[in-house]
Formats: sequence, structure tokens, C-alpha cells
Amino acid sequence: MHNSITELTIGSLKAAYKGCYLNDDLVLVDELAKIPFPNAPRRTRCIILGLCLKGKAQYSVDTIDHTVMPNDVILINEGLVLDNYMLSPDFSGIGILMSYDFFHEIIQGIHELSSLFLFSRTHPVFTLNNIEVKNIDFYFRALKYKVNEKDHHFRTDVVRSIMMTMIYDISNAIYRLQQINDKRQTRAEAIFASFIKLVEENFRQERRVSWYGEQLCITPKYLSETVKQVSRRTPNEWIDSFVTLEVRVLLKNSSMSIKEIAQHLHFPNQSFLGKYFKEHVGMSPSEYRKK
Repeated sequence: MHNSITELTIGSLKAAYKGCYLNDDLVLVDELAKIPFPNAPRRTRCIILGLCLKGKAQYSVDTIDHTVMPNDVILINEGLVLDNYMLSPDFSGIGILMSYDFFHEIIQGIHELSSLFLFSRTHPVFTLNNIEVKNIDFYFRALKYKVNEKDHHFRTDVVRSIMMTMIYDISNAIYRLQQINDKRQTRAEAIFASFIKLVEENFRQERRVSWYGEQLCITPKYLSETVKQVSRRTPNEWIDSFVTLEVRVLLKNSSMSIKEIAQHLHFPNQSFLGKYFKEHVGMSPSEYRKK
């Protein structure tokens, strides 16, 4: 089914938009209006962070329509389907597009990330105040300056550090918005938030939806319906995304063998991990490590 939808990758964006980029990991877009997003479904194979400075944009993510106004941040995660993209004639905005791996290398050390990602999943568009907008614009210029400094021996590390600082500032804005949002949280949203916190703490050894239902004192069926209603993903999809992210990070950033990773994540054996990873990522762990 996925094969029928063209993928939006860092590579395809680099080819279409002659902007500022770092390898196949990061593209900085001075003017989002110049990116030739076609009006046809595209599955994202990168993380998209955009900021609207002027005008109005409309698009859909996984068939849900969104409208973006000045000072709005757009956060689109990997694996979602982007469609129905329209801009007002006066639209102006900046964009930062990152590969999944590069993004997760940056955020490994950031605290309270589950709440950040929960918020971005359920609020893919949110509004910043004027100071927060100035901060993002400042980081964008700093990133651009450093990405263009091609002779800098530590260029990639400096870019990562600026990105991490920027993500902390965005997280602070999200924290501010969450304080308002938590006061009017529905029961379904509260269950979803509790479920994600439990998954984050236990996914390395526990992958049964029934176990999570037991911890929350609700039936697996009710948990599944609630999680799907709030996030448009099943509990299994959430658990799998945590597991595959952990495997990807360990393959790229540790010296653990595939057998040791399988043991660390309580898989029955290395072969079982290999099948699981290939099913979710599309390649074997050893192929992914060499990539």
C-alpha cells in the first residue's frame, strides 16, 4: 500500500530546492514557498519543522486538514502522508528538514521528550509568542551560517549543538502551551498520555497491549480504541515505534553487537530481532548499520 505514495526525502528536497544543506541529514529552507511541494500525496521520510512568518498555508497530514497562520510552528514527523498543500500569495516561512537518524542523534540527551512528542503528535500546528519566533529565526540564521562554513572541522557537531539548543527552546514553548492544555485535557487524552509514559519506561521488556491495559486498569480493547481515537495510531504501532527507534539508535551510536541489542530489548534471539526490524524498517539490522 505504501509503495503507491511517492516519498518525500531529504534527497528529493535537495534535488528540487537548491538550498543550504548538510549531507543527507539536514536542509535549511529560506523560503518555504519556493519548495515545489506537488499537490499529490507524499509520505514523509524526514522530520519537517516550519515556521510561518507571513500569510497563510493549508495542508493535510494523514487526511486531517491544518491551517497555518503567522507565528505558527508546523511539526511533521516521519512516516506521515502530506497532501492538499496550498499557500496564500503572500505566504512567507522558513523550514528545517532533518533525516530521522540525525534528529534522533540530536535529541538523545534531551529530557521530557515523550511529552514533547505527544504534544507535536496531537498538535502538529501550534502558535509561538513574538520572543519565541525571534529565537527560532536567530537559530535558523546561526544554523545556516555554520552549515555554510564547510572548512570547519567540527561543522556537523556545531550544527547538532545549535539544533539541540533550538529544540530546548521549542520544548519550553510547548511546556508553556501544555500548562494551558492540561487544564482541559479529556479522559481519552489523559489515558493516551499515561499509556505513552508507560511505553517509554517499559518498551524494552514489555510489548503486549494487554499488559499496558492492566497497568492502566482498562481492557486492551478500550485502550486500543482510546489510543487510536486520540493519536490515529494503534498501541502496537506506538510500541513498535519506540522499539525500532531504540534499535536504530543502538545500531548507529553504540558498539553493541546485534545479538547484544536483541538481549537488551528482550527479544527471544537475534534472528527474531532481525525479522522484526526488517518488517518495520525495510532492511536488516546489519544493512542499517552499514548505511
